[in-house]
Amino acid sequence: MGDTGNGKANKGGEWLAIDWGTSRRRAWRMSATGDVQDTLEDDRGVLAIPPGGFLAELASLRNRLGQLPALAAGMVGSNRGWVEAPYQPLPAGLPDLAARLTHVPGESFTIVPGLADTADVMRGEEVQLLGAVEAGLVPPDALVCQPGTHNKWAKLQAGRITGFTTVMTGELFALLKSGGVLAGMLDADATDSPAFRAGVAEAAEARDLSASLFKVRAAVLLKRLPLADAASFASGLLIGADVAPRLQPGPIHILAAEPLAGLYAAAIGTLGGHSIAHESGAAFLAGMRRIRELSA
Repeated sequence: MGDTGNGKANKGGEWLAIDWGTSRRRAWRMSATGDVQDTLEDDRGVLAIPPGGFLAELASLRNRLGQLPALAAGMVGSNRGWVEAPYQPLPAGLPDLAARLTHVPGESFTIVPGLADTADVMRGEEVQLLGAVEAGLVPPDALVCQPGTHNKWAKLQAGRITGFTTVMTGELFALLKSGGVLAGMLDADATDSPAFRAGVAEAAEARDLSASLFKVRAAVLLKRLPLADAASFASGLLIGADVAPRLQPGPIHILAAEPLAGLYAAAIGTLGGHSIAHESGAAFLAGMRRIRELSA
């Protein structure tokens, strides 16, 4: 892929695939045939880039991975990013994304559009979702869970995204850890443990998340819950409240890395569901490869 002056992709040559999120960034140097040659991951998400700083940040990235054209997805195309890439409406597949790429003027840097539903938006997850189908990891008709700061639940039909819901599970846990009455009680790592599964079960049965969360504090103070288990129990409450309304008879496909993939799989299993976990990085790259091919 190369810069032809109007942003049009050139099918030959090495290129960079970038997943540029809010707080993290992952980048891969790709061969002309789509093989990974080098990679990096750092904390240079869009919120770490000062106003007007994206051009210098791209130069730094290229100094590390090569002076190559780039195809990027994620929050770099948001109103907090470099250049805003308009949302693609649903339903959407990889050809729809490839047809609506945004090119940064004067730069060999191309941004994949996010997706918008009537009351929800996503940026970056759409490439993972459709890439998972492209790679044969997920069937064309599936329910997919993408754990993260803002967890996504997406419905796929005939290899296209037809609907999705965003749940602020990860962000809520981070906020509880950093402030409020539970701060200082949730410093341990959340793990798949009896405490975690007890939290999942309570969230599904009680369906009163706010009251259940305060019980974490009370249980620690009354010596009914070891302090070391408080984070796991609270995580179980949040993930259980996330999972319970979305269980289905068939498998739920999880796109995430550990430990989140394991925690969601444990929660789904605790509530009687079945899940299949897939590596999200492989799905993202499969989607980016196909978008690049379709846009050439």
